[in-house]
Amino acid sequence: MSKTEEALKERIKELTCLYEISSIIVNADFEEMEGTLRAIALSLKKGFQFPETTEIAIETPINSYETGAINKSNYLTSDIIIFNKVGGCIIASHNDVKPKFLKEEQPLLDNVAMKLGNLLERIEIQKNETSLKRQMERADRLGILGELTAGIAHELNTPLANILGFAELLRDDLKENKRVSEDLDKIIHNAIFSREVVKKLMFFACEMPQKMQQVNIVPSIKNAIALLDASFKKAEVKYIVKIEDEELLLRADNIQLTQIIFNLIINAIYFSPKNGLVTIEAFQTRKHIILKISDEGTGLTEESLDKVFQPFFTTKPTGDGSGLGLSVVHGIVASHNGTIVAENNTKKGATFTVKLLKS
Repeated sequence: MSKTEEALKERIKELTCLYEISSIIVNADFEEMEGTLRAIALSLKKGFQFPETTEIAIETPINSYETGAINKSNYLTSDIIIFNKVGGCIIASHNDVKPKFLKEEQPLLDNVAMKLGNLLERIEIQKNETSLKRQMERADRLGILGELTAGIAHELNTPLANILGFAELLRDDLKENKRVSEDLDKIIHNAIFSREVVKKLMFFACEMPQKMQQVNIVPSIKNAIALLDASFKKAEVKYIVKIEDEELLLRADNIQLTQIIFNLIINAIYFSPKNGLVTIEAFQTRKHIILKISDEGTGLTEESLDKVFQPFFTTKPTGDGSGLGLSVVHGIVASHNGTIVAENNTKKGATFTVKLLKS
């Protein structure tokens, strides 16, 4: 076979390889990237002059795949660029040092790396779109729940006030009757408890009056930690504070801001194992104050991530929580035109991130 015929044969192999890989990428299942990378690697292997001695390795942020051991003394490589940054690479190597790569095989590798980079960009865009859609759906549901709970809270306020008022009057009239007085104390105690639940519902629905003023969040965090020091010791949980600034100023209701900090730290303590670490971090960007509370617990399930800020949803055992703490936090944050996000940590536990506008 002449050199021209050999060169033509190799070009046909490369074009066939590129066509196959283009087809694989077009029909790629974003949920099955391991299979997609395997198909691309095996197809690319066939595009080289000596496929029987060529091995391909593909490394991406999602998955990696190798057709065999990579020989680092005789190889070609090409970076996978994702949104103008190196996000992985493709390596082609020969099993021994004798066979040489054709000069046309580097452009082949570069071409496949470019196509794979485009695929990974599409996957990232789709993930962001899905995440944004879920956030919008969650915000819509929380908005509807806020309206419903505001109505419920207003409807319950009057009868609860009447129960409490008449029970206190009766207790004064019947204080000589010990048994009746004790029963009335129970009624009063439960009415007060119910009133606190209504108050939390109104916080969630942003129906509580606010006293907005310039607040330095740093002392608020330190005071909350000092007050909760006994809770940390009792639960045998450690904590670390990461705050570099002396002042982190924002416009907020100081009482409600303290309630955000308290609820998130108490929640982190509850879900932390013994000797676990709670991390409290606060810092500022150009426009925002960021508060992060992280724990080393079991993290949140997919369902919990979706419902964690809904009123009455709780992962705590019955009797350990009303399911209103985080919904109250969400309501307060929303009333301050801020955002709160819950997400699982890479290794273990969860992080709640609050973002509030600076003064």
